[in-house]
Amino acid sequence: MNTYNKFIPMVLLLLFLTSCHTNQNKITNMGDYNPYLEITENKTLQKANEELNFWEEKLEKEPGQYPYLAKVAGAQGQLFHVTGNIDYLIKAEESFIQVNEKTNYQQSGYLRSLARNYISQHKFKEALELLKKAETHGDNLKGTQKMLFDVYLELGNYDVAKTYLYKIKDVSDYDYLIRLSKWSDHQGDLQAAIKYMEQALAISEASKVDGFMQWSYTNIADFYGHNGEIEKSYTYYLKALALNPDDAYAKKGIAWIVYSYEKNPEEALRILNSISANHQAPDYYLFKAEIAEYQNNMDESSENLNQYFKAVANSKYGNMYNKYNAILYAEDLQKLESALQIANTEINNRPTPQSYDLLAWTYYKKQNYVKALAIAEEYIVNKTFEPEALYHLAKIYKANGKMAEAEGLKKELLESTFELGPVMERDIQKI
Repeated sequence: MNTYNKFIPMVLLLLFLTSCHTNQNKITNMGDYNPYLEITENKTLQKANEELNFWEEKLEKEPGQYPYLAKVAGAQGQLFHVTGNIDYLIKAEESFIQVNEKTNYQQSGYLRSLARNYISQHKFKEALELLKKAETHGDNLKGTQKMLFDVYLELGNYDVAKTYLYKIKDVSDYDYLIRLSKWSDHQGDLQAAIKYMEQALAISEASKVDGFMQWSYTNIADFYGHNGEIEKSYTYYLKALALNPDDAYAKKGIAWIVYSYEKNPEEALRILNSISANHQAPDYYLFKAEIAEYQNNMDESSENLNQYFKAVANSKYGNMYNKYNAILYAEDLQKLESALQIANTEINNRPTPQSYDLLAWTYYKKQNYVKALAIAEEYIVNKTFEPEALYHLAKIYKANGKMAEAEGLKKELLESTFELGPVMERDIQKI
């Protein structure tokens, strides 16, 4: 009995220490976000459907009124963002094409609208052609120039993108500041990116326009997460949800915090299941697959990957998921040629360092380490600061015996484990 009484305090102490260790990264609170997961009525979806029905009825009565058709296209695009259903994005494209045909591709606003749709579909070259045409028309030139910066940046034509950034320069303009933030992030200057996004955020809050504020909140939340300011990130995702309780992106951001920072895969999965019940996006399956892998449940991980591939088999997605497909195929010896083909397609579509990263990584997986290194040194080193690309680069360095370079990147990557996730953190430790 005496021994038993001595044993109890030791057990309680161990439980206390374990509890402290488990909860040391705890910053989220179910009470904060549960109300947004339990919503049964999607008001944003309802409003978008009402908008679509209203303009479809008006168009049916007056088929020749192409401005009504543009409104239909806008509502269809909104429904894509609300539901994730690719059919709406394709319908919006078809509607915008009809509008531009009716106006002989002479109105810059409609050209920009179709270009915006193409950007969502990762049809960047097609978007560029439309924007060039809009630029020659000249009306609302600043709006066109802002989008030209976006597209040239996506296409990897950084010198031209920079010239357009100078053309739209206005430190009091929200649109300029968010692009300056994006440019700073591209250059690897996260602190500057955050500074400019905070300035844009202040402008959006002063405007009291919910759409600007919501977009600003989720983007600043992303940046804070990348910078290791996880509590700030969480706060701003909640701010976005307070404006729009149906914001799937903000909910996914919170799920990532719960999973990657707090190491609570079960709760992250509960959040994800709540989102995916109302919002369609193939990458939710990838998130669920990673959670299952972290839990060492490889059967569940494989099932989610199968569901992902089933979803993206829909030809309407086009090239939107090429990056994910290439990396996944590169993990399968039987699909390395498919990975190579996709990587080359991406380079043809948008020759960015990230596209060349897919190619270098595929050659690494094919055990052609020399070729992987040659591609990396020419197209990736000091040209991108994306953690995933740097992880691939570190592995390529190690395979080529460049241990000092690999070790240097390893130290940098260990500061990006929140962004990369716990599964990749395990791999980084092995570099």
